[in-house]
Amino acid sequence: MTEHTCDLAVIGSGPGGYVAAIRASQLGLKTVIVERDALGGVCLNWGCIPTKALLRTAEVYTTMQHAEEYGLKAENIGFNLEAVVKRSRNVSARMEKGVTGLMKKNKIEVIKGTARLEKGAAAPLVKVKTESGEDTIKAKHVILATGARARTIPQAGLEPDGKFIWTAKEAMVPDVMPKKLLVIGSGAIGIEFASFYNALGAETTVVEMVDRILPAEDAEISKFAEKRFKKAGMNILTSASVDKLEKGADSVKATVKLKDSKTEQIEADRVILAIGITGNTENIGLEAVGAKVERGHVTVNEWLETGVKGLYAIGDLVGPPWLAHKASHEGVLCVEKIAGVKGLHPMDVSTIPGCTYSNPQVASVGMTEAQAKEAGRKVKIGRFPFVGNGKAIALGEPEGMVKTIFDEATGELLGAHMIGAEVTELISGLGLARSMEGTEEDLMHAIFPHPTLSEIMHEATLDAYGRVIHV
Repeated sequence: MTEHTCDLAVIGSGPGGYVAAIRASQLGLKTVIVERDALGGVCLNWGCIPTKALLRTAEVYTTMQHAEEYGLKAENIGFNLEAVVKRSRNVSARMEKGVTGLMKKNKIEVIKGTARLEKGAAAPLVKVKTESGEDTIKAKHVILATGARARTIPQAGLEPDGKFIWTAKEAMVPDVMPKKLLVIGSGAIGIEFASFYNALGAETTVVEMVDRILPAEDAEISKFAEKRFKKAGMNILTSASVDKLEKGADSVKATVKLKDSKTEQIEADRVILAIGITGNTENIGLEAVGAKVERGHVTVNEWLETGVKGLYAIGDLVGPPWLAHKASHEGVLCVEKIAGVKGLHPMDVSTIPGCTYSNPQVASVGMTEAQAKEAGRKVKIGRFPFVGNGKAIALGEPEGMVKTIFDEATGELLGAHMIGAEVTELISGLGLARSMEGTEEDLMHAIFPHPTLSEIMHEATLDAYGRVIHV
């Protein structure tokens, strides 16, 4: 048994945990991080990063199929699934090595093992089951960053089995390319996998319980996205649910209940469950130390404090939005609060951008049009299509739009919503404007470089005030 004494113990090394540990080290706190698997957590190893590698392959493959439109020749186009997956895994492995290097650079001790909490004096004790026994960490402060896992359906026949019924993890390392694929859930995870497999030739059906796909997005963007996905060959069923899955010798038969109460039988080689996530709250000693858990997530206040002396929680563990950048920001905020940094303010969730890396990409920040109106705001709406932008035409990406929402009285940017090429990069521009409490005047007076896709954001602002130029 080894005993470790430190200022801060961080349990979990995902984008919340390892960023928190680095910031703590920068602030002079002796820090220990505990990880039971690979450094970087789910995001780096089985989520954000490897899926983007897969989607990049799908994007290039799709572009190759349209080579003639660019004056190029590309014949006998195909792909090697094993090589596609290998590239994705190599990208993750490279990133994991990068995080390992960052831990060394910042003199953060890494303990490999499974942690649980026990009651302590200044903060809970951390017991770590390692390969060689059990270590004890006595820390002044403890941050829980244990992340989350895929939510499953507790119903006979609908549980993932790793072979026919996949979670996101199995979908990232397919043993075969399904000829027919059923995706249950149309949030960012479901749509990204649907986009990837559809691009590589799988006959893809998406089932969504509510009346539109990407339900967290602005309704206008959801409608635009559905048209594009259908044009790409996807079958999309909204206001529908999967009541039963029956596994056969080499396929799955799904019974889908439609919005008119009729049922439809869909046969697929594989099924992906993408119905959300739930926090990893089990078996880490939360009950023993008195931390509260509600609806699968640890309860915290605006400073990420659990209510248990010296214990904090961040990231997916504490609830939505389940985003890596939100977890990283919480990690920094939490550590700076612990270290007594002055001038801090709680995180404003409405300034967190959300991105879906499908084809087309979708991105947003702030209120949707419906949310703004429900909040009693009188709004001015601006829209600008990609087809009116020179760079989009030159790229061969004319389908898309940017939508801006402003407060009529103050000019405050309430929200921005985008669909089209590279909007996951563009959204940071209007995200920054919202964080800085920018107004329509700020955006209209800003000079956007030409020719760039970023000009679409400018034009969408001008359109809200009747000053649009290029349509």
